[in-house]
Amino acid sequence: MRRLQVITTNDGKFAEFSQALSAAVQELTRLDMPYPEVQADSLEEVVRFGMEWLSSRLEGSFVIDDSGLFIDSLGGFPGVYSSYAFRTLGMRGILKLLQGVPGRGATFKTVLGLYHNGTAALFQGECRGRISTSPEGDGGFGYDPVFIPVGEERSFAEMTPSEKNGVSHRGRAVAALVKHIRSIEGDD
Repeated sequence: MRRLQVITTNDGKFAEFSQALSAAVQELTRLDMPYPEVQADSLEEVVRFGMEWLSSRLEGSFVIDDSGLFIDSLGGFPGVYSSYAFRTLGMRGILKLLQGVPGRGATFKTVLGLYHNGTAALFQGECRGRISTSPEGDGGFGYDPVFIPVGEERSFAEMTPSEKNGVSHRGRAVAALVKHIRSIEGDD
């Protein structure tokens, strides 16, 4: 794919996209264009709504994403409300909710939406892990300092961007996106 716009206001997300998409996209640009995020029951609904809204306002191909941290013992909270929960409660607030709770299992999920040549496609990625008892590391963004993926002893915030992309929910969704881009461009 020659040109792809990443629609995000998050520097960390764009850095992750840049590294992961560099082999499949010749020109990757960031567009800091806020769009309405509908309150919905699933990440897929949020992404579909965003793509529909943006497709009538932008030219060219673009990708958007929505991610959520789904904590088992909190019934999947914050889930689709992860961004809002982070802004209002923060990591410390989530950790406080988990005080004394024996189960700390969680799943990070990402849904990417690609709009290209008038069609929309969704790509998903998940990463199973657990919530630590305190923030560890100073890399990444959002909940990265408290999420430890299965098979690791380090949080996402303690990993290099390339290590995180190799195991993360977003990294897995982007890998599916890259495979799709290569298939539509005939590079498969």
